[in-house]
Amino acid sequence: MITRSKLVEQLRDYQLRSQHKWAKLTFFSPKPQIITRADVAVALLWALLFTVLLVSTCIAFYFRNFKISVFIICLGILLPVCLKISRQRKLARKRERRLLLPLSM
Repeated sequence: MITRSKLVEQLRDYQLRSQHKWAKLTFFSPKPQIITRADVAVALLWALLFTVLLVSTCIAFYFRNFKISVFIICLGILLPVCLKISRQRKLARKRERRLLLPLSM
């Protein structure tokens, strides 16, 4: 049954998704949309980790530690890929939940 509170919640979610306040950080967010401050903090931490990986790769190249630098580059590539996979999985779960809603909505 559709209640007013559910409709208000859906409208609020739509309005929050339409805001592109933290659009740059969604690349580092494990969630599809950044809504709360906790989401912003998590995305900033992932972005900081990625930056640390880039800097450490440059330092390893400078000191000619090629094996370490290749390993760090692999971690740097793996980080955004894993975050993208987690975003896609959450979106897939969200779609499945929407399909379970009654058709009258």
